[in-house]
Amino acid sequence: METVFAKNLADTAGVSAAIVRKDFSVLNIYGQKKGGYQIPDLMERIGTILGKTDKLEHIIIVGCGRIGKALMHYNGFEQDGIKIIAGFDSDPTVYNDTTHPVPVYPLNRIDEIVKGSEVKVAIITVPDSASADIFQRLLAAGITGVLNFSPITLKPMIKDDGTAIIVHNVNIALELEQIFYEMRYPKV
Repeated sequence: METVFAKNLADTAGVSAAIVRKDFSVLNIYGQKKGGYQIPDLMERIGTILGKTDKLEHIIIVGCGRIGKALMHYNGFEQDGIKIIAGFDSDPTVYNDTTHPVPVYPLNRIDEIVKGSEVKVAIITVPDSASADIFQRLLAAGITGVLNFSPITLKPMIKDDGTAIIVHNVNIALELEQIFYEMRYPKV
């Protein structure tokens, strides 16, 4: 396929074609009335809007336990333009283990690696007792985006210098509870 129509996209998304066209127009994406949207142009435009470039976005992981290791071993990030360049942990048996697919360092090297690699995003997978301290440490190092898997909810904020700190909290237990709720009370 070289082209796609608003109706095709709408059917896939479960919305009307008018909504697709309206949303696209807000994003300055325009197609041909009878010719639809050229898929390569559409992909490029959406990629630009989402900040995708030919350059991989570097991220780090703090907390290299089970979740952190699983994320480090996941091979699908690079196809989405993301590369995990380092992990950090407080346990010497973890950061001295050379079997990880990316280097794992002690926590005291966060500043050095973040600043040296111009990393702006971190994933936190530490226990609740360490999450607030790690969050502050990452902010001090220059991190401005955090995906938080720790059990403590971290808050987005605006730093004194006006920098916006973006935080997405992932609570797997709450997500599962939501699924169970929706199974009991389907919205169909």
